[in-house]
Amino acid sequence: MRFLTRRSAGLAGGAAMLALVGAGLAFYASAARTPVGPPLAALGSPSQCASYGGLPLQWQVDAKAGMVPLPGGSFTFGSTQGYPDERPAAAAPVQVAPFWIDQTEVTVAQFASFVQATAYVTEAEHQGGAVVFHTPTAAEMDARPYAWWSFVKGADWRHPGGPGSSIAGMDHLPVTFVTKADALAYAHWLGRDLPTEIEWEYAGKAGRSGDALDTAPLDAAGQPTANYWQGMFPAFNAKQDGYAGLAPVGCFAASPFGLHDMIGNVWEWTRDRYTGPHQPHMNGDTAAVAAPFHTPNESTVIKGGSFLCSPDFCVRYRASARESQEADLATAHIGFRTVLREVL
Repeated sequence: MRFLTRRSAGLAGGAAMLALVGAGLAFYASAARTPVGPPLAALGSPSQCASYGGLPLQWQVDAKAGMVPLPGGSFTFGSTQGYPDERPAAAAPVQVAPFWIDQTEVTVAQFASFVQATAYVTEAEHQGGAVVFHTPTAAEMDARPYAWWSFVKGADWRHPGGPGSSIAGMDHLPVTFVTKADALAYAHWLGRDLPTEIEWEYAGKAGRSGDALDTAPLDAAGQPTANYWQGMFPAFNAKQDGYAGLAPVGCFAASPFGLHDMIGNVWEWTRDRYTGPHQPHMNGDTAAVAAPFHTPNESTVIKGGSFLCSPDFCVRYRASARESQEADLATAHIGFRTVLREVL
């Protein structure tokens, strides 16, 4: 057996001490690069989301209220298993700079706060209507395509079902019937932006990779871990996730990045124009039913799927999934969250 001499032992001990100090400095530097954000609402269960008021802690006090800091990193953009517009996965890892992102989708309460402060009028309010979902009858399904969608005059973020409906009791739900311009106006009011498609997908994958990301969001017991459609779309929703339509934000456990509802509940706007292969709308073409009242506009990427995505129709409850949406057409299944890009 080889023994260290006193000198070699001393050198080895010194080297070990330097290594420990170096590791400590590296850990400190890493921690310093990812700051601790403002306090966040306790969410992640049906009881917690049901009692949430819809405004983040320190709202209008801390500029980053409700936001989570994400460290920079690399990830595989795209999919090897999804639709053609998601493939092929990027040949090399894509690098993403650090940024902040909302813990949840922007709520009705947050958007109402913005409108109260600015007197902002949404595009749907200017246009006089929006696209609303309903469960169609068999006769409606026989009568026209996309029978679950209708352009309803008077529908907007305050009147999600059209005239006579209201947002009373909905403060903790994601705001919908907002266009890309509406989402950007809100984001800019807070000094923020909409995420790029790459930023959104990086946040959605949350450091994970592999084919499991392209499967339905289920836990080990086979229970849904997101709000999406279970059953035969659009006729029957089994509601195994507990919700027939929109759910309050934060009803399901957070991702490894601490984010809620990146998958399901509502599609989310990105700031990117849709390019590349185009797939047909998998929840039905909302622009088609709006055609008599609306002229198609710039196609923008939306991400994350919604409460209308089902295993037999859409199948876009996945972080890699992407869809094109007319930038100025407000619908019942699209919301958003914001980002803040600054050196962490």
